[in-house]
This record gives sequence, C-alpha cells and structure tokens, in this order.
Amino acid sequence: MKLKTYLMTLMLFLLFFNGSIFIFSVVTLKSSMDSLRERSLAEHYFIVSALSKDLFAVENRGTPLQPAMQTLFQSYSKYYAKQNVLLEISKDGQPLYSTVPEEERLTGKSDVPAAGTRTVTMQKSKSKEYIKISGQLPAPYQAYALAYLYDLSEAAASWNRMTTTLFAIGMILSALLAASLLLLLTRIFKPLKQFSMASRSIAKGEYGNRLNVAGHDELAEMAESFNEMAGEIQNQMKQLAAAVEQRQRFIDNLAHELRTPLTSIYGYAEYIQKAPVTDEDKLTATDYIMSESRRLQNIAFRLLELASLRHSEIKREEVVIAELFRSTEATIRLKASMNEVELKWSSKIDKLAGDRDLLESLLLNLTDNAVKACGPGGRVELSAYWEDGKKVISVQDNGKGMTEEQLSHITEAFYRADPSRSRKDGGAGLGLALCEQIAFCHGAELAFSSHPGSGTAVKVTFTTST
Repeated sequence: MKLKTYLMTLMLFLLFFNGSIFIFSVVTLKSSMDSLRERSLAEHYFIVSALSKDLFAVENRGTPLQPAMQTLFQSYSKYYAKQNVLLEISKDGQPLYSTVPEEERLTGKSDVPAAGTRTVTMQKSKSKEYIKISGQLPAPYQAYALAYLYDLSEAAASWNRMTTTLFAIGMILSALLAASLLLLLTRIFKPLKQFSMASRSIAKGEYGNRLNVAGHDELAEMAESFNEMAGEIQNQMKQLAAAVEQRQRFIDNLAHELRTPLTSIYGYAEYIQKAPVTDEDKLTATDYIMSESRRLQNIAFRLLELASLRHSEIKREEVVIAELFRSTEATIRLKASMNEVELKWSSKIDKLAGDRDLLESLLLNLTDNAVKACGPGGRVELSAYWEDGKKVISVQDNGKGMTEEQLSHITEAFYRADPSRSRKDGGAGLGLALCEQIAFCHGAELAFSSHPGSGTAVKVTFTTST
C-alpha cells in the first residue's frame, strides 16, 4: 500500500509539474511570437511609409527613381541589419534589391500580396527561420513591394535556454520531492501498520488489545476511536440490548399489521350488534369477519417466517388483481365512508404472481394511509397497469400531500409524516416500512411522489417476471 501510494503520488506530481513547465514554455513561446509578429508588422509599415515619402521627395527634386531607390534601400537595409532584419524590394514580382544571402534561400511560399494588403508568413532557409511581412508600397509606387524578414534564431535560442533551465530545476525539485515523500509516507504508514496488527488481533478474538495514543493529530484521534470501538465490542451488554431492540421492533411491526384487520372485524361486529340488519347482512358481515380472522392467522405466520428467514423465497401463487382490489375495497369501505372519501379501482392486468396475504397487506396499508390523508370529499384510486413492460400497482389520493423532506423519510421505521394524526389513529409509524419489505420480497420497487396540497401517488413496480 505504501509503495503504491508513493509511486502514484510521485507520478501525479511529475506529470503535473512537468506538464505545467511544458505549458508555460509553449505559452511563453506563443506570446513571444505574437509580440515579434506585431513588432514586425509595425516596422514594415514604418519602412513602407518612410520609403514612399523619400521616393516622392526624390522625384520632386528631379532625381531618377531607380538610382535613388537603390541608395535608399542600402540605407534602410544597413540600419535594420543590426536588428537581425533582412529586406528585399521587388518590382512586379521580380526581386530588385535584397540582403538575403544566396545560401539562405527561403523555402516557404512567397506570393505577391494584393494591392493594399500585407501577408504574414513563416519562412525557412537551410539554417534559419524568419517572420516574413510582404506588402506593396502605396500609390503611385504600387509596382514595388517590400519584404521584411525578421530572423528568429536569437528568440528561439533564448526560448530553448529558458526551457532547458526550467526542466533542469524541475528535475532537481522532483528528486527532492521523491526523497521527502518517501520519508513522509514511511512516517504516516507506521501507525497504520499498528492499526492493521491490532485489527487482526481483534478479528481473532483478542478484544483486550489497544493502541498507544500519542499526540493530538488525526492519527491520535483515530487511535482513540479504535480503542473505543474495541471497548464497545468487548461490551456484551450492547449485544444483548441490540437483540432486545430487534425483538421489540418485530413485535411493533406485528402489532401494527394486526391492527387494520382487527379494526375491520370490530367494525363489522359492532355493525351486527347495534344496527338493525337482516339475516343476509349478518351473514355477509360474518363472512367478512371469518375472512379477516383467517387472514390474521396467515399474516401472523408469514410475518414470523419473514422475520426469521428474511432472505428466503416467499411462496408465490397466481393472484387475481380484481379480487385483490375488491377485497381491499371491502375492508376499507367502512372507514372510507366514515371519512366521506370515495374509493375507486381499475385494473388492466389480470393476474400477478406473489403471496396473496402479503400483497393484500401491502395494499391495505397503502390504501389506509391514503384514506387518512384525505378529508371529506376526498378520492382514493387503486389501479393496475403496464408501464415499460413491467406490472405496476398504484394507490393515488388527492389528500394533503407531503414535502420532499417527508418523502425522504417516509419508509423509515417509526417515522410519522404527520405525528399528530398518528397519535390520533394509534399508528406506530411502521406501516410503510413493512410495505417496503413486502415489496422487496416480491422483487418490486416502492416509489412515492407527492406535493403539499396535491395528494400522493404510490407506485409498486414489479421489476422481476411476475
């Protein structure tokens, strides 16, 4: 680990450092070339303007133009030769006077510039490189063209010296960094090695092993945390408390799951006892009571099985969606009617493979929550349909809705989106956590979408083949 860290850190530094030097050198070269180009353009413009004025003055004195042109060219070329500049005058594309040596013939393209324009090109000879500015003289001397060639040899040599110096300094700094980095990593990884040895001993059951805490840096804090962790592992009471808490959570889940069918049983029993009903109504209510009682028995056994065998496969059977919805509607109808909530359902799917009791428990929890969220005149819709080739069951209401913060915690055990309402209804905040577990056992995903004042939609998407 130390060697890998050392090599990767060193490699990244060398890549970044030398890359920075290279980029700096390239940027410096470009800046220098741009500066020389602007300077050459300015000097070419100055020479062309001055030469035109001199020729005009010569003509006014009656002096022949050709000898005067040669004299003026010699004067300008002698002056600019000290600045590594070569000049060349041509007429109608044919060179007249030039300071370019014969052995330094240029290899670049030398087009004659159009009237009123100047061309900037890079020209190479056998041993040098030039910036070449070409342009015609203003009227009435437009037949003549002046070429200005700036020798880049000195600028290139200066750039090479700078680049060589920078890379030499970079190599020295890289060597110093490599040595310093090795010493630093050796110091850093020494306590980490002690951590590794202590971890191995705890893994073997030697819980009394502790680390020596020295200093006040992050490693010392880590050593203290490690010692605290080892002490907690040694604490057998923590394991006992965790087991008790787990059993209590199971009991709370089971109690919450039993509440809804018991409420239905009690409601129909009270209905038989207090309301003037016919024998047929009594028989219907008794059938519901017996059905819910059987479901309570089945759910109790299934929840015990899910709690002890969380990763076991559930027993799947074909469940008719319409029957599942009708059963849910019959169970919730009384509560929905009391809350003046309209309950509707529709299905475009015939059957679904799964555990009927658990799926009914899932729907009852979701529908019960939807009814609670609605006020008088509310509406709850149950639907089953295909979406992107997958079966979906949804429960949607037009109730009070939830915020994004509430949605992010809605499936957490014991979480209540509306604590005051949960206290009123006796809820423990476990229903949706259990719904998520049931969906997971069926290879389904539970998704919520809601906005305050716009209701809530719950989608159960079966991702596996069902």
